[in-house]
Amino acid sequence: MNDLPHLKLAHLPTPIEPLLRLSSRLGGPRLLVKRDDQTGLAFGGNKTRKLEFLLADAQAQGAKTLITAGAVQSNHCRQTAAAAAAYGMDCILVLAGEPPKHPSGNYLLDQLLGAEIVWGNWETRHQDLTAAFERARGAGRRPYLVPYGGSSPVGAAGYAYAIREMLEQNTSPDWIVFASSSGGTQAGLVAGAALYGFNGKILGISIDEPEDVLKSRVAALASDVAALLGSETAFSPEEILVNAAYAAPGYGVLTDRERQAIRLFAQTEGLLLDPVYTGRTAAGLIDLIQRGFFGSNDAILFWHTGGTPGLFAEKYRGVAEN
Repeated sequence: MNDLPHLKLAHLPTPIEPLLRLSSRLGGPRLLVKRDDQTGLAFGGNKTRKLEFLLADAQAQGAKTLITAGAVQSNHCRQTAAAAAAYGMDCILVLAGEPPKHPSGNYLLDQLLGAEIVWGNWETRHQDLTAAFERARGAGRRPYLVPYGGSSPVGAAGYAYAIREMLEQNTSPDWIVFASSSGGTQAGLVAGAALYGFNGKILGISIDEPEDVLKSRVAALASDVAALLGSETAFSPEEILVNAAYAAPGYGVLTDRERQAIRLFAQTEGLLLDPVYTGRTAAGLIDLIQRGFFGSNDAILFWHTGGTPGLFAEKYRGVAEN
């Protein structure tokens, strides 16, 4: 297996902890959590693993500016801005939406980290990102385009190596459950499972995408990750496990289901989830347990992908309401 160059950003390995009180409360399978909310880069999160490899690639290409895009409360944008600051690079963030009157959550941290903000629209976000990149290149700023969610083969490879890390922690659950949207985390996990011989099931809870779209995206990206790491393994959409039953409210739409899941994790384990990704994933996990989807003796690893600053966003100030 190829070892890709990377820079030091993350605090690894992240802990794996039992969720004893939550498991007891739900009366279902044995629950564990992989704490990628503790990767350490500006409040951490899953993008930090990806950025270790993306920054190494950017430096190898002589880049001086990182440029990426996301929603106003994007965890990915916040971590990209922090990575740029840590390595003395400029950062341009193309945020889809209207500038908030009162900066809060991730957007407040983007400003604190010195990122240059360009505003765009959700419908034209891809064109807005391309235009911003071309302006930066024309100005001689030597930009490096970090894809949405860091979800390129280079970025996703960080999660192939994360499977190795998990196995080295003597943990081999029956299921890994996590938030899936841009597909990079899931693609890396799928590729890593094949490369390192992990036989458990890898289930992505879709945050916003239809099942068929996400399956196809993950299968293609996982195949590219495997090739990058020196394997001829290819994946088909039929091999990818996705549950999109909880995505219907739309991206970033907080419902009672997410509120209840966030409160339950907080009040049984002292574990904080975010309103967009881990909150929705936890809500899906709880519902699946209550429906008897998992075996009663299964071990389920909830892979915490971070996002804690979202709890402090003005948009989600009602997250703790009953």
